[in-house]
Amino acid sequence: MRWICLSLPIMAATVVSWAFCPESSIAQAPSAIAYKETISGTKVAFEMLPIPGGKFAMGTADSETGRSPDEGPRHEVELKPFWMGKCEVTWDEFDAYWKSEDQPQVRGDEPAALKADAITRPTPAYADETFGHGRDDNPVICITHHTAMEYCRWLSRKTGKWHRLPTEAEWEYACRAGTTTAYSFGDDKSKLGEHAWFADNSEELAHKVGKKKPNPWGLHDMHGNVMEWCVDHYEKDAYARFAMGKLSVRPVLVPSEKRFSHVARGGSWADKPEFLRSGARRGSDKSWIRLDPQRPQSIWWLTSAEFVGFRIVRPADEQPELVNIRSKVTKQSP
Repeated sequence: MRWICLSLPIMAATVVSWAFCPESSIAQAPSAIAYKETISGTKVAFEMLPIPGGKFAMGTADSETGRSPDEGPRHEVELKPFWMGKCEVTWDEFDAYWKSEDQPQVRGDEPAALKADAITRPTPAYADETFGHGRDDNPVICITHHTAMEYCRWLSRKTGKWHRLPTEAEWEYACRAGTTTAYSFGDDKSKLGEHAWFADNSEELAHKVGKKKPNPWGLHDMHGNVMEWCVDHYEKDAYARFAMGKLSVRPVLVPSEKRFSHVARGGSWADKPEFLRSGARRGSDKSWIRLDPQRPQSIWWLTSAEFVGFRIVRPADEQPELVNIRSKVTKQSP
């Protein structure tokens, strides 16, 4: 095996490093290479790309076109390496979870208190869950933050590797991929059609994943197609608590039992260019379930959010507050 130590300055404000060094703690993590994994018992596979650890300026400059107040103040963030899904989670992957009755074996690293927890699955949707957007190779849509969290828990047991939703910081860092511009390809929104499905070219539909140009780190559809859940609870002034003039290491607002609000990133097929910027934020709200006729309203499906899906991450070294995290939402949750 050839050991490589890399510390690569990408932009003046961003230093990215991915340690493959024997003396590094990350050297004990699984090989930091891209890989493809087939979900056991199926023919469905997904690809994971290594994202190097490093520092970056999170948030947007006051001068950025389309900026919202919740995108500041900008603050320096440091993250450790992780893997991220090359594409958004598709119906093919999600169907392997919610249409199956099997209980995958627990992971060897799970604490004893969690090993007895059964994996829960969505109740049947009251209508076509794809809402006519297509199924094969299309991103899963209309699923709640709770559902995405439970999928990650199922996938973790199914593969024996810990997966979860990205933190908001991880998501923006991966989307920017070393850039400081409005989009990962620059500031010129006229080029957005090469990289994203959005209001101008989507024909009001989500599209098959991976059909547009990837960002500099090889990730597809970080701009547009469907918005993507982050693990964080959403607060419009969250950055103020992180931007105290100091380096913020692996920031996250751990979700509670409340159903709203959680962070969604990246913009969607229904959005205008300003909502697809790398630093743009959105918080979920009750309007996303306003058409649900069920009482109580489903904790699994969103009847009025055909624009939201998710992608997964696998941390090389999990941060303490997210170890074995699971959704706390129940039918009684506000």
